[in-house]
Amino acid sequence: MSKILLETLKGNPGDRVPFWFMRQAGRYLPEYRKVRETTPSFLDFCYTPEKAEEVTLQPIRRYGMDGAILFADILVVPDGLGQKVWFEQGVGPRLDPIATEKAFANLSMSGFHDKMGSVYKTVSRLSNSLPDNVTLIGFAGSPWTVATYMIGGQGSKDHAAARQLGYGNPELFGKILDILVDSTAEYLCAQIEAGAEVVQIFDSWSAALPETMFEKWVIEPTKAIVEKIRAKHSETPIIGFPRLAGALLPDFVSRTGVDAVSLDTGVPLGWAVSEVQSQVCVQGNLDPHLVVAGGKQMVDETNRILESLKGGAHVFNLGHGFVPETPPENVAELAATIKAFRR
Repeated sequence: MSKILLETLKGNPGDRVPFWFMRQAGRYLPEYRKVRETTPSFLDFCYTPEKAEEVTLQPIRRYGMDGAILFADILVVPDGLGQKVWFEQGVGPRLDPIATEKAFANLSMSGFHDKMGSVYKTVSRLSNSLPDNVTLIGFAGSPWTVATYMIGGQGSKDHAAARQLGYGNPELFGKILDILVDSTAEYLCAQIEAGAEVVQIFDSWSAALPETMFEKWVIEPTKAIVEKIRAKHSETPIIGFPRLAGALLPDFVSRTGVDAVSLDTGVPLGWAVSEVQSQVCVQGNLDPHLVVAGGKQMVDETNRILESLKGGAHVFNLGHGFVPETPPENVAELAATIKAFRR
């Protein structure tokens, strides 16, 4: 059976626009919350294949998306490298900071794939349990974004710890990026070998950087990962998401070699058509908070996005992920609106 999402990402769009949503499996769904309550530790939840499989399948059953994204977390990579990672209720991720050579020396690829084995098992299970028309999407965080957590020990609004280490100790910072490039590429290749048909690289915090550092800390590591994946799996589409990169998006696309790029909510559609969609498939970019509001405004904006991007390859998605307060019935209306549109 032909998979419309996979074909679109390969540059062969049909008359219907395929869709999936970032954070489509999550707290806005009551069935997700029911499963989540069974495992106090979020990392343990991610590492339990039958539960990760179930919550990945839940939105597909409800809404019939064309893509299912693996349920996991970007911080499993530093966990697999040996950094202590945990999640605090109501606070978020916490890590033992990697900001010195001594702390960096504790990181290792030894045992990495053993630690990630449960994630690969989830991918394998999903490749057998998903409907035949649904594309399985694997993912990882980008080296820069993951490094901000590894160095700062938690999330941050300005990522000052990572930026200051990059400026003040570029040798150590470079080593952190290098091990993340290698581990992330291997992690994504293993997901593909387990059954993922597409992979996305999330760079959630790329907006924090000036142009020269964006090139060095976002473009170059992403390009290296793409090249490593292509050396083993040349036919697998790769989606990049340098969130809030703005005018740097075209350069990101042309230099990294990604097959598609996600557009955040702030990207003007006319500009995206001429500067980005002319190069690759684009994905995006409905404001997630419009789905919270729902109604005519959500439907009208959805149709505007679909109409604006219909001239080229386009996968409908959000500008970022669903927020927990999203009403499930609004997602149902959004899905129906997308399915009804024809180029």
